Amino acid sequence: MHRASQLLRRTGLALAVLALSALALAPAAGAADGEGLVGRPTDFEITMWGFGVIALFMILPVVLSIIQHKLDTRKERAREQLERVRRP
Repeated sequence: MHRASQLLRRTGLALAVLALSALALAPAAGAADGEGLVGRPTDFEITMWGFGVIALFMILPVVLSIIQHKLDTRKERAREQLERVRRP
């Protein structure tokens, strides 16, 4: 139980540090005239980012569905093996 509380405390501390650093760096992201950290964005860059977001929302469900299918088949195989062993 002691290890679990230590892990939870460390995780909470890491998340707090991450949140504080994100808050500290947020003003730089919206600096002077929308330039941000990498300079002024062009229309092409914004379009490519948009296409990237569209691709992410198309690819992510497919990949997650494939992973879920593989895990379900593995679970079914394990269940069938257990049933074979349990039968007299």
